[in-house]
Amino acid sequence: MGDPLTPLIFPQLGNLYETLFPWAEAALRAVVGLALVPHGLRNTFGMFPATGVRAHNLTELAKQLDGDGYRPGKFWAPAISVTQLVFGPMLALGLLTRFAAVPIVIFLVVSNYERWRVGGYFWNKTGLEYTLMWAIAAFYFLVHGGGAISVDHLLIGREF
Repeated sequence: MGDPLTPLIFPQLGNLYETLFPWAEAALRAVVGLALVPHGLRNTFGMFPATGVRAHNLTELAKQLDGDGYRPGKFWAPAISVTQLVFGPMLALGLLTRFAAVPIVIFLVVSNYERWRVGGYFWNKTGLEYTLMWAIAAFYFLVHGGGAISVDHLLIGREF
């Protein structure tokens, strides 16, 4: 962070930025990974039934996916659930971060396509605005790894 070629407007804050960067990165990683979990709980186990979705279990999700053109739904429904319920928490912890980020990024890229097809850009029209930010954040961890405050760093001493 302390790149002398990019001088700060307030150089006195440089040490603060360097100190906070790993914590901000860990917070972003945790939010990106954990934000997937409620979706997985809803689509897999029927939790949060009043959220307006059509699928409340894997059978309904598979049927919805088939109807939306993502066939075979019986394959994709559990794949989505595993992505949300297993790889989401792994990303949040920074455990095998890049490995966990691959299916998440793929899932979110497809979600972005679907959101664009259905609602265009704006989130309040079921557009891709929200999923796009989420996908870019997940992509950051695919490229960069878990960061200094991650299980990867704790176990192997470096990014994974």
